[in-house]
Amino acid sequence: MKLLLTILFFFTLVATVTDIKAETNTVSSTVVTNSTPPTANAPVIANSNSDICKVGVGGSVQNNVLGVASGILVDDELCQLLKLSRSQYSYGMKVSAVALLCQDSRVWDSMTDAGTPCPVKGLIGAEAAAYWEENPNQIPDGSRYKPEYLQASVEEKPEGDFNDIKNFGLMALSLLLLL
Repeated sequence: MKLLLTILFFFTLVATVTDIKAETNTVSSTVVTNSTPPTANAPVIANSNSDICKVGVGGSVQNNVLGVASGILVDDELCQLLKLSRSQYSYGMKVSAVALLCQDSRVWDSMTDAGTPCPVKGLIGAEAAAYWEENPNQIPDGSRYKPEYLQASVEEKPEGDFNDIKNFGLMALSLLLLL
């Protein structure tokens, strides 16, 4: 019985302490109002015509007081090259169509990889390859072959060529003998 009274006393003590603790706790809360600030919406730049090589870019910024939104159209030059090339090809001007595409360094590289150099100034095939070797600065920027062509061009034309000096000396000597 003594054990039962001890357990009962223990439960009563726990209940009383818990009740006292519960009364001393304070509850704090934050009241949130449902008034959200207005948002800035970027304008929609519709491009429903597939024949236009433009891309719409828009953006907006908003804070609690002020919002700003803007948008522009950006030209897609690769799209323009493709459309022009298709037009040339449909008119039967196949070399012209390829020459247009060769303005892009990736196409120039792939044509070189295929062993068919890009046409240039009316030259095709081996004549075009010789032109590119003589004029490596005309290769589109970004081509992985341009550094090689430029290096080969520098190696072929060393400054102060000894043969030029020797030929000048022989010419001067022959003029002296004739006098």
